[in-house]
Amino acid sequence: MIQEKHSFIRFIANTACRSLIEEVELTPKPGLVDSENTGAHQDLSIQLMKASAESLEETFAEIAEISYGEQPSQFIREEIAAIGRAGEKRMFEVTGGVNTHKGAIWAIGLLVSAASIGKGMDPLEKTISNAGEIARYPDQHCPVSSTNGGKVMVKYNVNGARGEAQLGFPHIFLHSLPMLKQSRSQGMTEENARLAALLSLIAHLDDTCILHRGGPEALSFAKKAAAAILHDGNLHLIKSLDDEFIKRNISPGGSADLLAATLFLDKIKSYKPICEV
Repeated sequence: MIQEKHSFIRFIANTACRSLIEEVELTPKPGLVDSENTGAHQDLSIQLMKASAESLEETFAEIAEISYGEQPSQFIREEIAAIGRAGEKRMFEVTGGVNTHKGAIWAIGLLVSAASIGKGMDPLEKTISNAGEIARYPDQHCPVSSTNGGKVMVKYNVNGARGEAQLGFPHIFLHSLPMLKQSRSQGMTEENARLAALLSLIAHLDDTCILHRGGPEALSFAKKAAAAILHDGNLHLIKSLDDEFIKRNISPGGSADLLAATLFLDKIKSYKPICEV
């Protein structure tokens, strides 16, 4: 049992870290850091994003350990929140104060906790449901602070990352995961299937990162442009969309976080418990 738990914790933490790295390496992505450019960001690089992701592996391991075999509860919510805040601190130390993965710590941290509750054996629907249940518990120890995402949520009356999680990640469940599976079934390369999943998120999500930078006009443009590429099946147009996003200072950072979470959920299906003698 102890060996099984340890094996699972290492698997889930490594998978979370790998999913973040694979998201940043996916190229080309509109407005986002990738292997070709830094998108609409002047303070980020692919090397910094990778170092940030690697710094979070122990955070995800700690979340998995505290959650393993438990149930969604106020206790779990507050424990993983404290672990996540410590992970944020380490992330900022690595990045020199640049916010690289704060949103991903929240989304993937919840999913790591939910997967660990089921010891990696629950179906994805149950894992996502558990993550939503955890997110709906209040964190009584959460420091009161003003964030860009919080301001955007109030100003434009959108759900943001917290609302997305509390609703059970509907954009992953209804859009990016189905698009990933559908694209693979149609014979797309893995890279193009992941790009299609990203576009499906951009096309539907009220991305607070886009709203913060460009308001409703930028969000409307991004949604329509992503939907048009998907509708026409012209993924080669993503490069020109990247140029347009950079020109307009558009960065779909919320969609990037959910893509990493999508890749994480897709990967954990492969977990196989070890059999102890």
